[in-house]
Amino acid sequence: MSTGADAGGEPALVTAVRAGDIRLVERLLREDRDADAEQAAFSLAVRMRSGGIAQLLLQNGVDPSLSRPDELLTLCEAVKSGSPALVEALLEQSMRIRYPEAELLEARDLACHWYRAGAEAELRRRTGAEEAAARARVQDDELYSIGAFSLGGVSVRDGHAAILTDLEQLLGVSPSFEELMARALGFDQDHTAWPRATILLSHRRDQETWAAAAALRTHPEPSHRLFGAEVLRLTHLFDDDEADAFAGPALDIFTEWSTRESDRFVLTEVLRALGQHPDARAVAALLPHAGHPYGDVRRAVASGLGTWFEPPAFSGEVRQALLVLMTDPDWAVREEACLTVGNGRDRDPALTDAMFALLEDADRQVRVAAVEGLASHDDARCVEAARLLGPPRQRPGSRPSELYLSALWLYEWRRDRRR
Repeated sequence: MSTGADAGGEPALVTAVRAGDIRLVERLLREDRDADAEQAAFSLAVRMRSGGIAQLLLQNGVDPSLSRPDELLTLCEAVKSGSPALVEALLEQSMRIRYPEAELLEARDLACHWYRAGAEAELRRRTGAEEAAARARVQDDELYSIGAFSLGGVSVRDGHAAILTDLEQLLGVSPSFEELMARALGFDQDHTAWPRATILLSHRRDQETWAAAAALRTHPEPSHRLFGAEVLRLTHLFDDDEADAFAGPALDIFTEWSTRESDRFVLTEVLRALGQHPDARAVAALLPHAGHPYGDVRRAVASGLGTWFEPPAFSGEVRQALLVLMTDPDWAVREEACLTVGNGRDRDPALTDAMFALLEDADRQVRVAAVEGLASHDDARCVEAARLLGPPRQRPGSRPSELYLSALWLYEWRRDRRR
């Protein structure tokens, strides 16, 4: 299928947008490019309030400034939709000149009103409908989901907290730690309001923010501890200063925290943070949790034992833990452990044989990781294994499976150079 016109004369890309088929849109964008069709597709995606598709088009080089204002929603209409992805598409760099400060302020105030009232309550007030609202969880952009409400023939999403944060940042407004935390804690960690708050706070990199986040580690509510842990983790992760001032304090905090955290979700975040530290103390803190009853915790351990700064060989304890994790009942744990082994420099035959055994795994994503790992370890068995995998596929939310083809190509290139 190409971006040419369908039987009705409409470009196939526009038809795909009209159908809300984001996978088809993605595929068509990899084929014959048609600037006119892409611009029409972007305008339609915005009018349909399909923020995720609009974002996808932008990521593939579509120029939103080619759309006339009358072909799009107004900024305030996008705000009312409750879709952060849609608002972000309209505020793309080349589009910002269209919006004077007064319009941005109006949009911010509107977002604030919807956030404080609550999407469902405000929808009910505006429609006057008395029946129960239909609720659903929907994907708003490539990474995050939000709530959606339908009532009286009108639908809105509950992303106004995230929209408010974005507009404030654009206007140079700096809300307090407490205000941003309140916006996040009104939702769960997978809701787009949460990362908007934690990422913004982590980029401040000041002692006041650090102290406020660190103080939450003893809060009685797990959600507060989780928020604090994520802010601390991201502060160190995004610290590109050569002095790395937050590395030592972060390692101290998370090493101690890992010994007493009882909530699985908070513990997972703490272990993810430890995995960002190439330090023997971090490894020692991770290992006791390798047999945790919850898979997400074990997955954090498997990932955190990674070797980007490790010596050529794992310690005996780490090697044994990874061998066990590669046979874990949870496919995501097996995949993560296999990736850690594959990306490492330890060429112990037991590890290579464990990856080879995963070529028979029931889950394709684990088999993909095994092929990639064997290729990285210059094991010739990766060639036949890749052939048996067939064409690349990708499950929603997974790593790009095409990576195993890159690893295979690099293996063959190294092999041929040695001949």
